Amino acid sequence: MEADFVIVGAGSSGCAMAYRLSGAGASVLLIEAGGTDAGPFIQMPAALSYPMNMARYDWGYRSEPEPHLNNRRLATPRGKVLGGSSSINGMVYVRGHARDFDTWAEMGAKGWSYADVLPYYKRMEHWHPGPRDGDRAWRGTDGPLHVTRGPRRNPLYHAFVEAGRQAGYQTTDDYNGEKQEGFGPMEQTVWRGRRWSAANAYLRPALKRPNCDLIRAEARRVVIEEGRAVGVEVVRGGAIELVRARREVIVAASSINSPKLLMLSGIGPAAHLAEHGLPVIADRPGVGANLQDHLEIYFQIASRQPITLYRYWNLISKAVIGAQWLFTKTGLGASNQFESAAFIRSGAGIDYPDIQYHFLPMAVRYDGRAAAEGHGFQAHVGPMRSRSRGHVRLASADPAEAPKITFNYMSHEQDWTEFRQCLRLTREIFAQEAFAPFVRHEIQPGAALQTDEELDGFIREHAESAYHPCGTARMGRADDPMAVVDPETRVIGVDRLRLADSSIFPQITNGNLNAPSIMVGEKAADHILGKPPQPASNMRPWMHPDWAGSQR
Repeated sequence: MEADFVIVGAGSSGCAMAYRLSGAGASVLLIEAGGTDAGPFIQMPAALSYPMNMARYDWGYRSEPEPHLNNRRLATPRGKVLGGSSSINGMVYVRGHARDFDTWAEMGAKGWSYADVLPYYKRMEHWHPGPRDGDRAWRGTDGPLHVTRGPRRNPLYHAFVEAGRQAGYQTTDDYNGEKQEGFGPMEQTVWRGRRWSAANAYLRPALKRPNCDLIRAEARRVVIEEGRAVGVEVVRGGAIELVRARREVIVAASSINSPKLLMLSGIGPAAHLAEHGLPVIADRPGVGANLQDHLEIYFQIASRQPITLYRYWNLISKAVIGAQWLFTKTGLGASNQFESAAFIRSGAGIDYPDIQYHFLPMAVRYDGRAAAEGHGFQAHVGPMRSRSRGHVRLASADPAEAPKITFNYMSHEQDWTEFRQCLRLTREIFAQEAFAPFVRHEIQPGAALQTDEELDGFIREHAESAYHPCGTARMGRADDPMAVVDPETRVIGVDRLRLADSSIFPQITNGNLNAPSIMVGEKAADHILGKPPQPASNMRPWMHPDWAGSQR
């Protein structure tokens, strides 16, 4: 129950750090509250709607009633399992745009510009391109994290990209390479037909080393003596125990549970801690603040042709797909079915994409409930950089009680303007000639909804989280009162304590957050070990030459 480094959370970032720290010869002990990730519900990519709706694998959090979304309480899944949320997510792989990381650096995260983080993306990836895919100079080819592309056999995947081209947008053969902007193939963390989570990529190889171990326990608080973190108090089998760290404690428990753990440990807004009778060790008002997420709409179209995945939406077909996957790891079960994507700008004067599309050849909710109209297809669409900010707060001083999560979605007027634009631009894409053989009619929002007020009403009732919470312990300058960690991921005000996961993002990145969360773990490991950072890249990403004057 003692190691050089004690890591709280065997998720995306925690697994990456365990792999790198143990690989450097340090002893590592991971604390994880969840259980095994074995079994087809997690490992079969096409089964992705199951694990995030299972109490066995998910913390089961919900937001407080969201005042701008008809007081709905939105699901906030977080992985409670080996691999964390990388074991229950949609397996979509997006690095983020270069400007995201340059913005981080401008906000005080020195050393985290795109030139600084690109080498870590390359170090972590094992990219498997086709013969005509992308530019290998931008990608990694021997890292632990396998990144692949689906087969894109359904003609609808190609119709989506062609419709984007017909509407006047760019195309891109690798949105994770030089050029994010445009329509093209989507990438996934799938390898040989299996979900390639952080547990498969990093944790299993690390646990084969004699200096890396894992215990199943729930962290209650970081133990701090004389201003230094010395260990973690955990509950295991009903008993409270202390896990001691000889060098450092590293928190990597998610953007929801990491700020909760800091606050339970006396690190956070002093007045809030006092409310719950907690001692104040470090008054950091930024702990739990700055909560951000992506909201999206499932824009659904009824299909004129019976070529969608709906034809497999019956028990017999599901059994056949499942059996094929179990025995051969091939077939429809071997892909997450998100195989085409797009990143576009919502207007002239916006220098890099602020809208993301996931395309799916079926009209279905994320929880697996199919549209009532049968054959259909959909695009998940939403703005990337909402101005709304929320917070995570303690419900009580009891570590077993879920935190209070308030996203404050759609609280900024600009969010409404951007979301309406998303819906109108999507209608235009589905109206292109490439979709003419396939479009029957619009299921939702529904063609009758045209005015700003009608679209706003639809957004209030139907916008869903894309499950990308982040930013609740943001990285910044050590003298920034709202920063929680410095650019070396050290918690400001407490020695020998670090935090490295999506909590530290100063601003949400473009797209899905699993890739940047793993990158944070990779880069943090070098800071923790005192190694010089990877040499900065001098590669220049593509920017639209007329972004100031043209929307596409």
